[in-house]
Formats: sequence, C-alpha cells, structure tokens
Amino acid sequence: MIRPATILLRLLLLSFAVFFAGCSPLAENTTTASAAPAESMADFCQQLPRADYAQLTEIHSNDKWFQLYQVAVGVIAIYEPHQWQEVISYLIIGDNEALLFDTGNGIGDIYALVTNLTDKPISVLNSHSHYDHVGGNYAFKKLYGMDTDFTRARQSGQSNDAISIEVSTQALCAPLPIGVSEDNHIGRPYRITQTIEDGFIIDLGNRQLEVLHIPGHTDDAIALIDRAARLMWTGDSFYAGPIWLYAPETDLTAYESSLRRLSTEIANVDWLLPAHNTPLAEAGILNDVLTSFEIMMDGNATPVNRGDGMVEYLIPNEARFSFLMRDEKLPYAEKP
Repeated sequence: MIRPATILLRLLLLSFAVFFAGCSPLAENTTTASAAPAESMADFCQQLPRADYAQLTEIHSNDKWFQLYQVAVGVIAIYEPHQWQEVISYLIIGDNEALLFDTGNGIGDIYALVTNLTDKPISVLNSHSHYDHVGGNYAFKKLYGMDTDFTRARQSGQSNDAISIEVSTQALCAPLPIGVSEDNHIGRPYRITQTIEDGFIIDLGNRQLEVLHIPGHTDDAIALIDRAARLMWTGDSFYAGPIWLYAPETDLTAYESSLRRLSTEIANVDWLLPAHNTPLAEAGILNDVLTSFEIMMDGNATPVNRGDGMVEYLIPNEARFSFLMRDEKLPYAEKP
C-alpha cells in the first residue's frame, strides 16, 4: 500500500519506538538488545543494522545492497538494511535444491546474490504477494504460488508511479545500485509456474518445508515450517515492530484465525523467522501476539492517531510489537 513520503517516514520511525529482544540459536552469548526511538531518517539510518544482528554470524558479500547472516544451519537471512522497509528474504538450502523464501524489493540483484551462495537449483516461494516481497521474482524460472486471485493479479507487476517512492531519498540510507533510479524503478512482471495449497510439502533433499495458509494480512499469506529444524517463517503476519494491518486486502477476522493456527505450532518450533526488521524471534511470542490482538479487538487498547486514516494500537505492558490499523471501527473486513 503506497502512502505519501511524509506518512511513510513517520510510520517507519515508529518501528524504532518499540523494543524487541532477539536471540540467535547460533550465538554463544545472547544479550538483550533494544533500539531507541528514531526522530529522523538520518537517525534511523545510523541505527541500522539493528542491534540484534550483532548476535548473528555475518557472511561476507561483495554486494553492498544486501547483508547476509547465518541464522540456522542451511538458512541465510538476506537483509536489505539501506531501505526503510528493512525486508528480509531467506535462502533455505537442502541436499539437492534450495528455496528462496521471498525475493525482496527488486532494488538489488538478488538472483546474482543467491546463485553465488549455492550451486543447487533455486526455486522461489513468496510469503505473500506484496511488492516488497516479490521484487526479484522475475529472474527465476521456478516459482511456487498460492492459488488465489490476489496471487494471480500481482503477477502483472507494479508501475513506476506506484513504487518509485521506495527508491526516493526519503526511503534510503545508502546509494542505490547502479542502474536503479527513482525514474525507472518498477515491479517487474513474473509468472507462477506451480500453484500450491495448504499442507504442500517442498522437499529440498533431506529438508522438508511445509506450507501453512494463513490468510489475513493478505489472502495468499503463508507460513513455512521446517519441523525437523524447529523453524517457522512468518512473513508479514508477525515481525518485531508495528504490524501493518491496514491494507485494502487485509481481513482482520481471517488474521485472528491465522494467529490461532500459528499459536498451535508453538510446541513444534523454537524460532520464528519474520520478513522485516529482525530475523529471529522465540516462538512463544506468538501467544502474546494473539492475546494482544484479542485485547485490541475487545476494545481494551488505546488507538494513537498516526494520520492519513491510520491509528496505532499500543497494547498495555507490551513494547515488542503493536498493530497499525485503519482508523475504522473494528473489525473491518477486506475491502472490495
């Protein structure tokens, strides 16, 4: 969903007004890290990457747009720290194949990046079809996708008018890659080559990934579980910071049902791998997200006006996340 630059900047800086304690399953010494509220884009940029990343092993890359972190065995977080979305994609490597879970904003060359990280065949699956997660899809030959109207519609790409703001000076902490500009940046069309559904298993060779359909944020939102490794990728259904639930395609009733489903998996996973801000969270936080969402929906959270028809619901005694909503009576359903 595109907002004027001033509104987007304000919402971005909100993400530093929340606390998030992150721990890495690979770190020898885990610590509590917090980020102070940012008051300007310059302040925001100086605080990146977030403190949580100091606990992870960084993988050297010559590509200056992305930062790479080893977050688990055979799992590399591909972080875009120089742009206000702070998108995180993941390369998941099995014995025979690899899966790229999301392809980012399409600003950097994620295809060149991941093909230098593995010589195994790489397929793509998106956590959902918002433009900041499908930007690099066009470069790959094998793309999985949910069988929904939203998934199909998004394959046509995004115009420069729709997403040029994503490469504007207001959105950036570093120079753009060569050849990318505010005048030419688009979301390129792509083609889903295999439709999938809830329960679909992707076998990478000694590594099986199960798809969970969790509509709400979008109709095609999914989670991905590696049960053997006790990992679950949550896309935009959970991440540290204000969780954006105001888009026209968001359905709050479906989102609550999906949170309930995710919470049933807590006993089966140790770590969540979200699609923005920080790459790891303990699985138990999902219970807190569900409880907080219920508190909000029951009218027991105070909305703070954020302008442009949006409010942020701050949950009492909860500083790790919040909910960014439309300024409308709850629950609102997906708009036609």
